[in-house]
Amino acid sequence: MHPIYAKQTASVTELKRSFATVMSQAGEAPVAILNNNKPEAYLIPAAAYERLINYIEDMEDAETVRQRAGEKGREVSLAELEEL
Repeated sequence: MHPIYAKQTASVTELKRSFATVMSQAGEAPVAILNNNKPEAYLIPAAAYERLINYIEDMEDAETVRQRAGEKGREVSLAELEEL
């Protein structure tokens, strides 16, 4: 048995026939797309995807900050920053 990580599911056929209906019923939630009753893909609204990408970037930035927390800083001039 394959776990399904969404409250709503739709078959590939259902998605082909009524994409707009599937998306409107989902709202902001993901939809598991099933092929032969197995999850083949997850469909998420663009706004949810953008939030997910922003979250991942924030987590990566936080990890960089943790890694660099013990490093000693150095002063740079405005001219040096403008060269970057």
